[in-house]
Amino acid sequence: MDRLDTMSAFVAVADLQGFAPAARKLGLSPSAVTRLVATLEHRLGTRLLQRTTRSVALTDTGARYLERVRRILADVEEADASASAERVTPSGRLVVSAPVGFGRRYIAPLLSDYLKRYPEVAGELRLSDLMINLIDDGVDCAVRIGHLADSSLVARQLGAMRRIVVAAPDYLAARGTPIMPADITAHDIVHFGQTGAQIDWRFVVDGRDVRVPCAPRFVSNVADVAILDAERGGGLTRVLAYQAADAIAAGRLEIVLADYEVPPLPIAIVYPTSRLLSAKVRAFIDLAVAAGDWRFGSDAERSGA
Repeated sequence: MDRLDTMSAFVAVADLQGFAPAARKLGLSPSAVTRLVATLEHRLGTRLLQRTTRSVALTDTGARYLERVRRILADVEEADASASAERVTPSGRLVVSAPVGFGRRYIAPLLSDYLKRYPEVAGELRLSDLMINLIDDGVDCAVRIGHLADSSLVARQLGAMRRIVVAAPDYLAARGTPIMPADITAHDIVHFGQTGAQIDWRFVVDGRDVRVPCAPRFVSNVADVAILDAERGGGLTRVLAYQAADAIAAGRLEIVLADYEVPPLPIAIVYPTSRLLSAKVRAFIDLAVAAGDWRFGSDAERSGA
């Protein structure tokens, strides 16, 4: 039996939690799907699924194997799609999703350049800070900042994004520049994020995660609002690097506590594994890789340049 067939059968059973629904999806008989999974388990020498008369569940080994198999099948799917679409001119409707601020600043001009290059494509950019389901919402690809929890998506990393603490030069001159993370407790805090019973900022000190409790004087769920208040001397605020880039370049804000920042967040373009990667999507990803300069974790960015 083909190894990819056994892997595909295993993924279908795991996703649909049963051999019968997996058989319907694959166009096979339940007994054929059972044989495929049994062959895979025999080859691996371990049980991937726990079967009862009413349910099917992943073993611990099966759960770990499922994540790796998804990536393998996605790579094969992408390779096949690339080969079949190699000579196809991008066309049709391309729907891209991105976070509001990052999408407005970076993805909108990128999509504009893309549409000029490929006149047979009609583009749509949906800006939202909410995590959407690409398949349910009819989105071809999405730009996301942060660690991806959804293993069913294929991700192409494009860069990294620092989370930085900033304040206005006049504020720092008057109140002093914090040297260690614990120093922020003596400062006014402008918090960007959701309110809650406990607000703390995370840092890395001597390789260890350290959380410093905050008592904000001002809280907003909009980064621009927090940045504006910090520029006006409201105190320290913590935002993503791109959100404060203009203010830093203009000298309205300065980065503090750079040596204690948590690791940068990955910036990636993601797309569903359930779809063949079309020429229009591949062309957009290739343009993003070639044109994007999203190194928000670089030494140049760290210095505020």
